[in-house]
Order: sequence, then C-alpha cells, then structure tokens
Amino acid sequence: MDQAGTTRNQVSGSVTGTSVQAGIVRGGLHIHQGDVTPVPRQLPAPPRKFTGRLAELELLQAVQHTGQAGGVTVLSGPGGVGKTALALQWAASVQEEFPDGQLFVDLNGFSSTAPTDPGEALGSFLRALGTSPERVPVHLADQVALYRSLTAGKALLVVLDNALSAAQARVLVPASPTSLVVVTSRSKLVGLVGDGARLVEVGPLPAASAYSMLAGVVGDERVAREREHAENLVALCDGLPIAIRVAAARLLMRSKWSVRRVHDELVDERSRLANLSPSGELSVRATFDLSYRMLEPAAATAYRRLSLHPGGDFGPELVSAVLEDPAEADSLLEPLVDANLLDEHAEDRYRYLDLLRLHATQRLESDDPREERVAVLRRIAEWYLAAAMRADEVLTPYRRRLPHTFSSPPRSVPSFGCRDDALGWLERERVNLVAAGRAAFEHGFAELAWHLSDVLWPLFLLRKHYRDRLDVDERGVAAARQWGNEFALADMLKRLGRVSTTARDFEAAERYLAESMELWTRMGDDRGVCDAREYLALLYRETGRAEAALGQFELLVEATTALGATRSVGLNLINLGHVLVELGRAPEAVPHLVRAEEIFRGLGATDPYNHARSVVALAAAQCRTGALVAAAGRAGEGLGLMEALGSDHGRAEAFHVLGEVARRSGRAAEAREHLRAAEEIFRSLGSPQAEAVRERLAELD
Repeated sequence: MDQAGTTRNQVSGSVTGTSVQAGIVRGGLHIHQGDVTPVPRQLPAPPRKFTGRLAELELLQAVQHTGQAGGVTVLSGPGGVGKTALALQWAASVQEEFPDGQLFVDLNGFSSTAPTDPGEALGSFLRALGTSPERVPVHLADQVALYRSLTAGKALLVVLDNALSAAQARVLVPASPTSLVVVTSRSKLVGLVGDGARLVEVGPLPAASAYSMLAGVVGDERVAREREHAENLVALCDGLPIAIRVAAARLLMRSKWSVRRVHDELVDERSRLANLSPSGELSVRATFDLSYRMLEPAAATAYRRLSLHPGGDFGPELVSAVLEDPAEADSLLEPLVDANLLDEHAEDRYRYLDLLRLHATQRLESDDPREERVAVLRRIAEWYLAAAMRADEVLTPYRRRLPHTFSSPPRSVPSFGCRDDALGWLERERVNLVAAGRAAFEHGFAELAWHLSDVLWPLFLLRKHYRDRLDVDERGVAAARQWGNEFALADMLKRLGRVSTTARDFEAAERYLAESMELWTRMGDDRGVCDAREYLALLYRETGRAEAALGQFELLVEATTALGATRSVGLNLINLGHVLVELGRAPEAVPHLVRAEEIFRGLGATDPYNHARSVVALAAAQCRTGALVAAAGRAGEGLGLMEALGSDHGRAEAFHVLGEVARRSGRAAEAREHLRAAEEIFRSLGSPQAEAVRERLAELD
C-alpha cells in the first residue's frame, strides 16, 4: 500500500516500491493514488558459520508452511544460547518468500541500555514502510492503527530481537495472516504464547554441534589434533555458543596455544566464569548479569540461594527452605524458568546450567553474608532430612531413632500416603540426600550429617545401592564421632560393618562390629548388643564359618525372646533357617522358618519386607527337602510380595528359588529363565550373589 510523501526511511536496508491505484484514508492519514510503497530489507546478515539447530529450524519451517499460531513464533532461551543467530539464519533462508519485505528491530530487552520503547520501534517500522517522519502519529494507539492498515494483506517477515515483554513485542505484529513474526527473548513471553504464538525453546548446543562450532571458528585441523580436549572444552562451556566463542577467540588470539591449555583454564569452577568473561562484547558473566538484573528482588534471592543446593535437580517445595518468607516460595520458580535462568527439564524438576549455577553462586557470595549462606545451606539439608524422616517412618516404623532439633521448622515438606510413594520419593531424591549429607558434614553440622546418613536406611534395605551405602555409612560413623554421641556411633558402626561384609572387606567389617558391640555393652543396651551380634553372625556365615554362625543365631533367638523383641526373634529365625539349609539340614530349618513367617505375618504392616523374606526363605528350605510344589507356591508368593515392595534384591532371591525348583523338577528351560532374571538383578545391584547364580547357570548349560 502506498503512502503520501515517499521519503527514504531512516533504517537500514534497500527500498523498492510498487504503485497503488486508489487513494484511501487509513490511520488518520490520506494515502494518495500513485504513491510508491517501499519494500524494506532490514535483516542483518546471518552468522557466517552457523552450526546445528536442525530441530529448531524444522519447527520454524513448520510454522511458516502451516500458518500456525497466526505466524508468531517465540524463540526463548538463556542469554548467549544463540537465539538471534538462529532467527537470522532461518530468516535468510526464507526471506525471498516474503515479497513485501523484511523488518528487523533490536528491542534491547536485556542489555546495558534501556529497552526500546514500543512507540520508537513502531515509528521505525512505519517509516520503513513509507510513512514520512512528519506523518508518523504521536500517540502509540494511532501508530498501531496505521501499522495495521499498512500491513494488512502484506507478506512481511518481521524479526523482533531481544524482546523484554509480550507487551513490547505485541504492537509490532503485522495485521496480516500472510506475514510471519519471529520474536527472540530470554523470557518465554507467556503473554504472546497465551495469544497463540508458538514457543520454541532454544537450549544449549548438543555435544556434536558444539564441537563443530569450535572447529568451524578455530580450524578443523587444529581442533582435531586434540579432539578429546576439544570435546571436554565445549562441555565445560555448557554448549552455550557465547562461551564457545570466547574460548575460540582465546585460541585464535594465541595461535601457539594448545586446546588443552584453554581447557585447563576452565576446569577450575572458581575461575571458569572469569575466564569466559573477558572485557568487551563477549562476556558470559555480563550476559547473565543482564538477565539477573531484570528479576524482582525475591526471585533474585531465590536464584542466588538455590545455587547452594548440593545435588542435581530439585523439586518446587525446596524453595521454601531458601527464603525468610516461605509464603513467597510458590510464585518464584516460574519467573526464573520464564527468564531461562532455571531449566524445568521434567515436570516439577528444576536445575541450573553449570555456568548459570556458577554465576548464581558468585552473585550469592557478593550479595549475601556468609552467615546467611551457611544458614540457608543448613535449611536446605534439614528440609531433605524432614522429608526423608517422613518416608522412613512409613517404610520402617519399627526402627529406633534419635530425635533431631531443627534450626527452623521446615515448610512444604511432602507427606506420603503409602509405601510406594515414600520409597519412590527416597529413590528419586537419593542423589540429593547423599549430597545433602556430604554438604552438612563438610560444613561442620555433625549431628545433621549423621541423621542424613541414618534416614537412608529404608532405601538401602529395599534397593541396596551398595556403593552409596558404603559412602553414607562411612560418613555417618565420622559424623557420629564428631558429634560425640555413643548411641549414634554404635548404630552406624553396626551398619558399616554389615555393608563392609557385603563389599567383601571382612577384616574391616569384623573390626567395626566389634567396636559396635563394645559400645552397646558399655551403654548397657542389650538390644543393641543383639543387633550387632546378628551382623557378626552374618559375617561368620558369609566367610565360611557356618557352624559359628549357627551357634550365634541359636543364642540370639534365646536372647531376643528373653528381651521380648518379637521382631528380632523373627529376624534371627530367618537367619538360623538360612544357615541350617546351607549346612544340609533343611528339614530342621523348615519349622524355624514357619515360625518366622508367622511372626512377621502377625506384625502386619509393620514390617512387610521381612515377612516377604521369611516366605522366600521358607520356599528355599522346602525346595531342599523335596517339597517342590509347596516351594514353588511359596516362592511365587514371595516374588509377588517383593514386587509390591519395590525390592529388586528380594525379587532376585525369589527368582533364584524358582529357578532351583524348576531345575530339580527337570524343567531346564524354565530354570534358565528364572536364574537369568536373578543373575541380571543381582549383577545390576553389585551383589556378590550374582556369582553363585552364574555358576548354577553354567551347570545347566
């Protein structure tokens, strides 16, 4: 459409024109017949060496060809991730399909200068479309009306770069279904998405594309000579193009440097961000600072303090632990995700990019006093403890526990309605719980560190995790010694003795168990003595001293019966039955195991795991006596119970018994199937029982 008084516009790009056949009035201005409508060409050149982004380019192509979302696409991602490069690369590939021109504006939403005023940007577009400066309306509403008139029916490609908000970008969207708009922003611009825009999230480059980007800048041959260091270098850059460009620039400026040298500069987290933030335009820290400054104070506080989280990802409830006013917690993750300062990588699971975590940590160290940082870290660790204690109480209500006094009442702590929920939460948060215990110990919170070791018992009981268990129990012993609590030390030494036995470190196991028994004896705690002696008897059994183990378990049945510790009686009967079977005295084992099964069945929901253990143990004894039908029924029952409890180790033991029953019944194929299932589970858990099952499979083969 033409415009009175054609004047060369004040924006970059060439201008061409077409004639209009009739005069009309639009936007308060008369458009004269015969005037020429300019065709703006404002797009900057795309990057010379663009790498990757095939998936994002395909999404943009899909929007173009379907006309989806009214032709508006938001490219959203963290600062320095390459949104502008992607937008310009795609725009350059399709610009000829928009004969009425291309418009571009940098809205300065995240920069050191003030964001571009929408009226200023709109005025620039109007002039580019042929409106003389004196005819550009003063008021924004009139500018919008004229812009809609000028763009109606046109096929324009509009790139709105670096938008701060939906409102800033919305007025620049043409009034034409044949036009396309691409908006880049560090925010997700939920207002535009709510209007129907398509959101394309631009994340860090995949490893292969990041490597290709480095090689494209530095040179294929130079990078290929040190491929491993180059791959590790781009990994340290988090796949962020801006960080890769900084690293590449250092290599270009120092032609004699090896890739390894620049890689080694970035290995140390304490200096990584500084080395990626030289003065000038290319600065990772400055890029992140611009996003940070846009946050409201409470969101900025959450961004800084969540960097203290010692594990990987975390759930939304944790935010309450880092704020003085937990009432604000519910509303703070969304703006951080919207600003691409946090990544919601799964439903209700959040994490930092490594470089953003380092940035948040540095902001924390400069903006929060040390005392507050330590207090926040303690609250995070105590939040995990409070939640794990609730899960522990659901899964192992029979355990003896020490109380913990919290520095402040934890808030938003989850509750668990059933065993599956409790065990699922412990498994999901296992890495975080281990890391929280480590952080508590390193910061001198010995009592808290011990509790975070103790509370993981039900997870290790049911899911084993032997490597984590050894690490946690060793730290638990060290924390108990620092704390100076004899009960805590004796209990954790007992646990460490048991896992050391499983790890085949028998000498250390016997030493830990002897010290545990000595402490229990000194405290006059007969139940503690029995518990430690039970683990010592298991050590005897697993080191080939079956007769010594048998004598211990017989004594333990008598001692725990005298104490009225019914559950402990049941445990020792299970162990007594196992040893009798191993000694070839299975008929003697059966009545003990029947009694154990009755005890645990009578305990009901208190200890379903050991009820399942007693059922599987009884099946194994019946198999050895030749009662194969009864053994098969019991083993199948035990398998179902273990599956319901989520105990992989228990499932493997049940499969092992089912395999033995099938083998003794002459069903070799069925035996192999069960034994292979048992071996696979034992092997995945790192259990030494895998070897015995492999030997049985070899005999069958």
